[in-house]
Amino acid sequence: MKIKPFIWTYLLTLLFLITSLSAATKPNFVFVLADDASHFDVGCYGGQAYTPNMDALAEEGMRFTQCFQSSPTCSPTRHNIYTGLFPFKSGAYPNHTFADPDVKSIVHHLRPLGYRVAISGKTHILPKSVFPFEYLSNGNNPDFEAIETFIKDCEASDTPFCLFITSNEPHAPWDKGDPSRYSADKVELPFTFVDTPETRDAMTRYLAELTYFDSQVGQALELLNTYKLSENTLFIATTEQGSSLPFAKWTLYDAGLHTGFIVRWPGQVEPGSICDSLIEYSDVVPTFIEAAGGEILQILDGKSLIPLLKGETKDHKDYVFSQATTRGIINAPDYYGIRSIRSQRYKYIWNFTPEIQYENVVTIREDTKWGESQVFNSWKQAAKSDPSAAEKVRRYHFRPGEELYDLDHDPNEWRNLADIAEYNTVKDELRSELLSWMKQVGDHGQASELAADSRSAKNLKTK
Repeated sequence: MKIKPFIWTYLLTLLFLITSLSAATKPNFVFVLADDASHFDVGCYGGQAYTPNMDALAEEGMRFTQCFQSSPTCSPTRHNIYTGLFPFKSGAYPNHTFADPDVKSIVHHLRPLGYRVAISGKTHILPKSVFPFEYLSNGNNPDFEAIETFIKDCEASDTPFCLFITSNEPHAPWDKGDPSRYSADKVELPFTFVDTPETRDAMTRYLAELTYFDSQVGQALELLNTYKLSENTLFIATTEQGSSLPFAKWTLYDAGLHTGFIVRWPGQVEPGSICDSLIEYSDVVPTFIEAAGGEILQILDGKSLIPLLKGETKDHKDYVFSQATTRGIINAPDYYGIRSIRSQRYKYIWNFTPEIQYENVVTIREDTKWGESQVFNSWKQAAKSDPSAAEKVRRYHFRPGEELYDLDHDPNEWRNLADIAEYNTVKDELRSELLSWMKQVGDHGQASELAADSRSAKNLKTK
């Protein structure tokens, strides 16, 4: 039976309206990522940095207090965010690395659902076949002119979008922002820091650059307001790994893994809410897929945050896992593998080669452009006459094979419980879970450390 032309016209019009309605109701996603920012320095997390935009965002959405990342280094972290896979699963586990060619990223998941997926700012990801974003900048900082054009085009065509705005701040050498806002005499130093003039000067410049990053969050929010897209956008601002000052970035202590994570989603997330559940960066991909109406693949290591965001549950994960590899890090030993597992209360760290002196860019001996090494060198000078400073320098260089911390009573991770008999059960349970996770993700421990050079981005480019 032939369908009359007017019926075809009616059906096509109906299909167009349904498609348009579906696209219009799909949420947009904006993910703003810092570079080397300690979450505890952000105002809404109790910090001393002036961060009015993130503070306001927390009042309008949900602030997660227990978000962690799979690695304390930039490249594995970013591969993890965009793939939803742990570093050993994607192949991207040392710094300056690349993912396996068959890995799928957020682009592959959202494009079939009608999304345009773009990134502007720092990338640190390879190969482009795995990450076929629309790249909106050539440098390491967001191009807000290009971002506005992208948002305007998507708004004009009723196309939902996913946009990653990836800052290079407050990555050293801390030369942006206004450090005069912060008095070197009055800044508060973490417990693990040695109080020297160099440390205090670095803190003023670092905090100034954290405030500069906050202004970028503000720019992103203002663009959404300009194009009246705020109400239908799931917006995330997050701080990445901790600062590159000692005992944070490069390490598996909480200061290097615990990250700020703030979500605003009008009509879905209760304003001013707080979530204390354990979450990970790998949860971002499945969250976006579910919010977009897609199917979450079982291969993903992350777990959708939607039930948490909507207040339907507080249960999410019992443990979070992390790994660190020194290959690909400036001034680091050839191999120094570290693995960790964390529950709400306890952290267990396994250092593969405790007999080796731990080094990285922080501990470079000669005076360089790297502010981190200038700070640590001042600690070593102080250590000549200050026993407390000497102990902090020693502990940065030399770690025991096993570390266990009760985070409820020792948030600075300073009293190692690994060799105390009454904690053996806790330690054994955590170590067993860690070994099981390593097997699951294809982490072969020291063998993987020795093979890390094969995952270098230089190796990929050579091929």
